[in-house]
Amino acid sequence: MSSQTAQSPAGKQQWLVLASCCLSLLLVMMDVTIINVVLPSIRQAFGASLSGLQWIVDAYTLTVAALLMAAGTLADRFGRKRVFLTGIVIFCAASALCGMAMTPAQMIASRILQGVGGAMLNPVALSIIANTFLNPADRARAIGVWGMMSGIALALGPAVGGFIADALSWRAVFWINVPVGLIALAMTLRFVPESRSPVPARFDPVGQGLSALTTLALVGALIEGPDLGWRSASILGLLGLSALSLVSFLVVEKRSSHPMLDLGFFRSVPFASATVLAVLCFAIFASLLFLSTIYLQDVRGFAPGAAGWKLMPFAVAVMVAAPLSGRLVAARGARVPLMLSGCGLAGGAWMLTGLAADTSPLWLAIAYALTGGGFGLCNAPITNAAVSGMPRRQAGLAAAVASTSRQIGAALGVAIAGSLRAVGSVASDRAEFSASFLHLSYFVCWIAVGLGCGVVLVGALATSRFAHESAERVARAFS
Repeated sequence: MSSQTAQSPAGKQQWLVLASCCLSLLLVMMDVTIINVVLPSIRQAFGASLSGLQWIVDAYTLTVAALLMAAGTLADRFGRKRVFLTGIVIFCAASALCGMAMTPAQMIASRILQGVGGAMLNPVALSIIANTFLNPADRARAIGVWGMMSGIALALGPAVGGFIADALSWRAVFWINVPVGLIALAMTLRFVPESRSPVPARFDPVGQGLSALTTLALVGALIEGPDLGWRSASILGLLGLSALSLVSFLVVEKRSSHPMLDLGFFRSVPFASATVLAVLCFAIFASLLFLSTIYLQDVRGFAPGAAGWKLMPFAVAVMVAAPLSGRLVAARGARVPLMLSGCGLAGGAWMLTGLAADTSPLWLAIAYALTGGGFGLCNAPITNAAVSGMPRRQAGLAAAVASTSRQIGAALGVAIAGSLRAVGSVASDRAEFSASFLHLSYFVCWIAVGLGCGVVLVGALATSRFAHESAERVARAFS
């Protein structure tokens, strides 16, 4: 029997499968940024504290990050379509509960449940795509569309959230997920075939627990570090716990006869590089998007909806660059899009190093477009490297590794820009706030420039002859 429990769809149905998966991605990724613009409304409605608001945001991110690896392995074992459908139902139900929440505690609990559903959607959808598009060129194009939706969802979040909140209510920001999710549910039931690993992996509860603890502690430290202080006992304890869990995970997986994650995968330079590139690219994008949202609202004085529309060059550039990246990967390999991606991310960050209270709207639009274009170009080669060289029977796990790296990168980006959070608590007036913010943003943007240069260097290594040879050796070993 093949790695599929049903034959892979062909022709038009392949793209209907992709559309179903992209709808789920739209839900998960937009939810990362859409909530930020309605936090003031939630605070007013609940009388929530600042820490309560932070946990409303962070509960979702932490849950998704902790459960991605487990969701990928469960999908490979029990069926990718089954886990995917379960994720849609949980996510939609949790979204409805968020919209009906009456206290901060209810909202946080609903956001945790949302994270459980979200963790079942992103990597599982990607593994469905990998097992649907068997032709490498078609897979690269499909992943390009997937990457386009990822960036568009992240960048559109503030604009859509602001518009819905202004026109209806902050609660509608969550309720809108329900009809979109129902459409995704219907399309999945109709078009997506079931698939699973032909040799079900044995449960590895110790490995899954350690991987979740490693990710949970690391992402938690990155999220809370800017607020609690990087030298605080809590943050140092979380970082130490993450390091200890990682070492334990590596030891356990190396000695296990049926590991959750075979460490031999990382002997493939493209696969290992994909995890690093995902962290770098998402850190740049998240830090600059976070910085720009604060800058437009608190320094320039735009309302949430107007600020969201000012960020549209991010989304438009991703929309153009992501499918182009897929075509480039299919036609010429990953090197060209990765080089262009690093240059675009570094160039956009460099343009923002000179932010001022009166920076030209045209200059901002070009900077945002460069950043969005660079981000759109990176997703197809990263995802293609993560899943194409791995056995199809473990596509869910390979996709989960890439998705976890993205989640860590996004948390790192927010942590890099997180020093800007403290400005508002010490500034006595708007002028002092603006001056302090612009001073700190200079350093944040230069860090992003450095990370963009890192994308170029790692991209060159990932596409070298040595890297290709390592991928071939790993493929032969697992064939």
